[in-house]
Amino acid sequence: MTMYKDYNADKIAAKLKQVLEFESKYGENDTSRGWKKWCNDIDYRKREWQWRQSLAKFHAKKNLI
Repeated sequence: MTMYKDYNADKIAAKLKQVLEFESKYGENDTSRGWKKWCNDIDYRKREWQWRQSLAKFHAKKNLI
């Protein structure tokens, strides 16, 4: 089983900066709020990663049938 490895802090900070610049131009929306939460909450990133892993496993098993 693959263990979660968090993203590089510089990349997370760059994404947060990008989101904040977007919001200053266009305002906040559901997507930008989600990205801000992803950037600021390690548990959220971990759960999102686990969800993507589960989806990949599901589709891998489904394709074997």
